[in-house]
Amino acid sequence: MHKYEIIIYWSEDDEAYIAEAPELAGCASDGRTYFEALRNIETVIEEWIETAKLLGRQIPDPKGRLNFA
Repeated sequence: MHKYEIIIYWSEDDEAYIAEAPELAGCASDGRTYFEALRNIETVIEEWIETAKLLGRQIPDPKGRLNFA
């Protein structure tokens, strides 16, 4: 498991929890519950990294906690 920061919040528009990994451009998922969103983003992070490797793109090192959100 990678150690990228994950931000989870409730979206009234989507009626779901949204999970984002801000250090990985466009890396986001959702879920009906907080924990479903967390499980889904962990899968999406793995897929994001696999795709970046296949495309020869740089994968940023996890920085941990961001100074802004």
